[in-house]
Amino acid sequence: MRVVVVGRGGREHALEWVLRAGGADVTLLGVDPDVEALARRVVREAPDLVVIGPEAPLVAGLADLLRAEGLDVFGPSREAAALEGSKAVAKAFMSRWGVPTARYSSFDNASGALVYLRSATAPIVVKDSGLAAGKGVTVAATLAEAEAAVRAVFSEGAAARQAGGRREVVIEECLSGRELTVMLFTDGAAYRLLPTARDHKRLRDGDAGEMTGGMGVVAPVELPDPALLAAIEETVVKPVVAGLAADGLFYRGVLYIGLMLTPDGPKVLEFNVRFGDPEAQAVLPLLASNAPELFRAVARGELASANATWREAHAACVVMAAPGYPAAPQTGVAVTVPSDLPAGVMVFAGGLVASGGPGEYVTSGGRALNVVGVGATAAEARASAYAAVERISFPGAQYRTDIGS
Repeated sequence: MRVVVVGRGGREHALEWVLRAGGADVTLLGVDPDVEALARRVVREAPDLVVIGPEAPLVAGLADLLRAEGLDVFGPSREAAALEGSKAVAKAFMSRWGVPTARYSSFDNASGALVYLRSATAPIVVKDSGLAAGKGVTVAATLAEAEAAVRAVFSEGAAARQAGGRREVVIEECLSGRELTVMLFTDGAAYRLLPTARDHKRLRDGDAGEMTGGMGVVAPVELPDPALLAAIEETVVKPVVAGLAADGLFYRGVLYIGLMLTPDGPKVLEFNVRFGDPEAQAVLPLLASNAPELFRAVARGELASANATWREAHAACVVMAAPGYPAAPQTGVAVTVPSDLPAGVMVFAGGLVASGGPGEYVTSGGRALNVVGVGATAAEARASAYAAVERISFPGAQYRTDIGS
């Protein structure tokens, strides 16, 4: 099977790895902001299947353009991708279909949002409604911090992130508890759950420091109550899948549901309309089924009869970020990855380019490396990942030492 994967980050390299493991011939194509030009590049490859990695081309309608050319595409339509492209759209969808989430209000102007905050109490959450590369959320400890976040969303610089220049903010109650990621394959009718995962968003140990796109993941997550996943399936997953169908949203791909496990039960924080990054890097190595066949079944609306099984194993992903990340990551930093890492260890490139011989690279972005360890237990997976991290030469690398601890 000839497969084109759109994107070149850590998530896409994990997709390439799992698809090649299933026997596919895989080509990675970098993202072009001109979605029509990108579609033409994909079509020229004459693929049997297209897997779209990042959110931006999905929100821009790449899947629709490719389906119009008769291609099998793993990725939702533009209309369905608005569940990630607009947090206000996502919150309205949840309200409409009874999906538990935080109380909220949305605003398309700064003055209305600032007036609303005058009668609010902190802590409170301010979300840039548009795409913000996983960093558009401010958990404000004070109302002054919340007001600053609102002004930042409506600044001139933020306008470029919004589709068509539209700016919007969602302000919601601050939920407490532990976070959990539930991803599922769906073709609009059937669905299959992936192993649960937990991302570590903050830059430093102990969930300190700046918010990032994710510094590490463990999968699956040991849940405090064995019945919790079944409860999430009943109260969240099934209403969401039913809502997609009832709203006529064409969805064939993977849906990421970010949850907070609150004292009042699981509540949805966000939707992503693609694999999480770095969640994909931890979850995909656990797939036991043939990935090309499974992904094509999703793309063709044949998930109900597809084989979707997972290994009885654990994975831990540790992100190694460039010095200066997230504000100003340094590029050109030399990185050397040993060629003799043990079985059960995978290294997926995020922001790296080859610079010379085998294993020699330089940084080209913030989250440069994703080091994944797989083991029979969570402790084994974590130990394997960190042992590999210690062997990678990466001066000034930033990484957390408490992923999965």
